[in-house]
Amino acid sequence: MMNRSKEEERTINKMRQFKWQIILILAALTAFFAFPYLTHVQLPGEGFSTLGSDTVRAEVTQIIEEGKIDMSGHEQTYQVARVNILTGKYAGIVMEIDYGRRQIRPDDYLLKVGDKVMVSISKTPDNVVNAYFVDFVRTTQILWLTGIFAAAIILISRWKGFRALLSMAFSLYIIIGYIIPHILVGEDPLRVSIIGSAILLGVTLYLTYGWNLKTHSSVLSMILVLLLTGALSAVFVYFTKLNGSGDENVMFLMQAMTTPINLRGLLLGGYIIGALGVLDDLVTTQASAVFELHHANPNFGFRDLYNSAMRIGQDHVAATVNTLVLAYAGASLPMLLLFTLARGDFGYLVNYSFIAEEIVRTLVGSLGLIAAVPLTTVIAILFAQRAESLGRWEQVLGPEGSGDGHGHSH
Repeated sequence: MMNRSKEEERTINKMRQFKWQIILILAALTAFFAFPYLTHVQLPGEGFSTLGSDTVRAEVTQIIEEGKIDMSGHEQTYQVARVNILTGKYAGIVMEIDYGRRQIRPDDYLLKVGDKVMVSISKTPDNVVNAYFVDFVRTTQILWLTGIFAAAIILISRWKGFRALLSMAFSLYIIIGYIIPHILVGEDPLRVSIIGSAILLGVTLYLTYGWNLKTHSSVLSMILVLLLTGALSAVFVYFTKLNGSGDENVMFLMQAMTTPINLRGLLLGGYIIGALGVLDDLVTTQASAVFELHHANPNFGFRDLYNSAMRIGQDHVAATVNTLVLAYAGASLPMLLLFTLARGDFGYLVNYSFIAEEIVRTLVGSLGLIAAVPLTTVIAILFAQRAESLGRWEQVLGPEGSGDGHGHSH
């Protein structure tokens, strides 16, 4: 058989990758539209008021009054404004709201004519309708930021960036459309989270990186690491006597729901979903490093390739673990400031369930990241070193990687 030039090999690889990309996008779109019918559940009709259920949009038409008020020793500016209700059954009606007379608020922003705000409307037993300021409307600004974000990804990553956006949308869809409804009807949160994560991974990784050996190794590694993380989470949640009730939102959920929810399973499911994003980055990066090292020096044996890839992985996991710790510390910073101000003993602080849950989440997630590096390295090496001898299986398994341009002569 004639030897192909590198340019011909590159063209053939690109054609194969494009074929698989089209197939994957069509499969993802089919799954997106078919999934609601395959997994539809009837949510319990609790009927309790939720955040935003009595909130409407309004536009500030006039500032009636502005002055200073003392709120428990804190002096702040207050305003009374006239607003035109834009949505809901009171649309078109002008009402008055006060801003800053009922609670302490920062003085960064004051109401101006033309501002779009959210107001909560309530009716008293004697049919008096009152409107209260809730927050500013930020939809337009968030849409602008989202558009800039999407444009930046597509500009830098082009076709792969577009697929990444589709993957992100599908991830949110699985969480909102599958995981949450199935937990609300009383199914085991841990099982639902694992199934949802597997579906999420199976679509998003292939949609983003294409159908190729590099992605196969990433997906296989990710599934094994998630199972390991789930097992470690279950062990240490039981060992530390956590029951998932540390979050006040969980307590409100228990009171509002008639369907019993496994709180410990909900906590474990949250650990697994929370680990997905960081694991995605670590595993795919480590698999890419293995394939690139293999192509840089095809003479490397298993041990040499493993040692070289692990040196890269060690730096990456160290930085990622530090990122996890800083992220959780940043999210808990107001609480830590309050605890320090009260001169609390941090030795006691770690015993509170809402703090212990985050500590266990961070440490168990970090253990999963640490295990992901050698596991991904071994699996990626097995795929990379056998890429040249796939033969006809290459038509089924796809090329080595998306856009790598590597090929071999026939």
